[in-house]
Amino acid sequence: MAQSNQFWDKIAEKYSKQPIADEAAYQKKLTITRDYFHPDMDVLEFGCGTGSTAILHAPYVKHIRAIDFSKNMIAIAQGKAEAEHINNVTFEQATIEDLDIPNQSLDAVLGLSILHLLKDKERAIAQVYQMLKPGGVFVTSTACIGDMMIWFKLIAPIGRFLGFFPFVAVFTTQELETSLTSAGFELDYQWQPSKGKAMFIVAQKPA
Repeated sequence: MAQSNQFWDKIAEKYSKQPIADEAAYQKKLTITRDYFHPDMDVLEFGCGTGSTAILHAPYVKHIRAIDFSKNMIAIAQGKAEAEHINNVTFEQATIEDLDIPNQSLDAVLGLSILHLLKDKERAIAQVYQMLKPGGVFVTSTACIGDMMIWFKLIAPIGRFLGFFPFVAVFTTQELETSLTSAGFELDYQWQPSKGKAMFIVAQKPA
């Protein structure tokens, strides 16, 4: 985890300035997510990066607690929120494992571009399930590298050792779906912009 923190801290400033790779797909994901929102919702986003998505969603919910394990990412996110006078998003440096959130207390959880960066995605998914109220939703956009470049699993340890990239888990879309349904979720919406792109899923905890 410390090595991953250092990686993301190092690239945070550069990351914050990068344009969105697929703006149309990003906007569609925002729109679909908001279809599940209502104004009195309490939301958690883990792996929030530099906070852009949380800030864009802020007008549609009561409060968003947004966390990331990179202190530099969080510092940039806090600066953005202050500049845009966003008062209903709380940014903090933390991992989902650090959180002590009461069971069945959240309306929605966002985990965007993060599950493939966790060493134990099943644990995180189980935590999300416990946090959500019945009927609550878990929104995730996940790179399922096992469908794209299985060879990455072979070179990843070398790349991590040399500091070129952080830990990245290799799994398929089917394996991700199984992780979600095994935790108790029902898959309410699935969309992939094109082959090789991240899989966007809205999973719902049964009411």
